[in-house]
Amino acid sequence: MANYSTSLDDTFHALADPTRRSVIARLANGSASIKELAQPYDLGLPSFLKHIKVLEACGLVATIKVGRVRTCQLNREKLAAAEKWFEDQRKIWESRYDNLDNLLVTLKGEQHES
Repeated sequence: MANYSTSLDDTFHALADPTRRSVIARLANGSASIKELAQPYDLGLPSFLKHIKVLEACGLVATIKVGRVRTCQLNREKLAAAEKWFEDQRKIWESRYDNLDNLLVTLKGEQHES
């Protein structure tokens, strides 16, 4: 369980930055070179590479170097783990809202009986 939590912590840390989220969104459309990914940002290549390293470190992105070109690819399984966490949280909160609705109906019924 601790590894699952640490893994999610790393994933959410990586996704906390808008540049990295944008890179993930771009990679959802398919693989891209570092140069292609860096193009829309007003960042030097060394600064942009720090973002890629964070994404690699948490496992969201894998890079392959062929010759002088490094290509990035999205690891969808890692992203799915974060999605599962959100789904689990949604189910918990839906259950809580259902319980609250039931309580309010019960209280309203008791109020009318008095």
